[in-house]
Amino acid sequence: MDRAEGGLGIGLTLVRRLVELHGGSVEAHSDGIGKGSEFIVRLPKTAQVPEGKSRESANVDSGSGQTPKRRILVVDDNQDAADSLVMLLRMLGNDVCTARDGLEAVNTAATFNPEVVLLDIGLPKLDGYEAARQIRTQPAGTDMVLIALTGWGQEEDRLRSKEAGFDHHLTKPVDFESLQDLLSNTKRPEGGLPNG
Repeated sequence: MDRAEGGLGIGLTLVRRLVELHGGSVEAHSDGIGKGSEFIVRLPKTAQVPEGKSRESANVDSGSGQTPKRRILVVDDNQDAADSLVMLLRMLGNDVCTARDGLEAVNTAATFNPEVVLLDIGLPKLDGYEAARQIRTQPAGTDMVLIALTGWGQEEDRLRSKEAGFDHHLTKPVDFESLQDLLSNTKRPEGGLPNG
């Protein structure tokens, strides 16, 4: 996927996080534009797990101190971009659901009841602005944090997002660490994640 296809720009972040979870490192080298790139991934022969912990609990604990766990709905018609973002969010221990168009986003928000909705603007069936408006009319919609993820980043685009009911407006490619900081600092609805 290239930037012209509207990717989130999180592929290398995903690789780095996965490699770090396994105790490894990633290096990147390039001789310049148009000359290609070399990526070196180093992984230990066996992952080091602290005494008294299973591999699964060690992996989940690795990101839990940075970002509170959330119910998050990711809405993007670019399946590769959505899947990459979902994988990163789940690695942090979040409960994540996806939708591929605006109409599906509205319906999924009503049944999944997310705390946070990461919503692309350029969606089929119903654009992100209208989807945000409709989500806000749902019983729990006013408590959800709506974050626009879009390639459109001019001041008028940000204003249009705000008018549609978005709380935040991020431009693609999204820096995952910035998104993680935003998720850490957003207000949780009363009661946080439902049990079960």
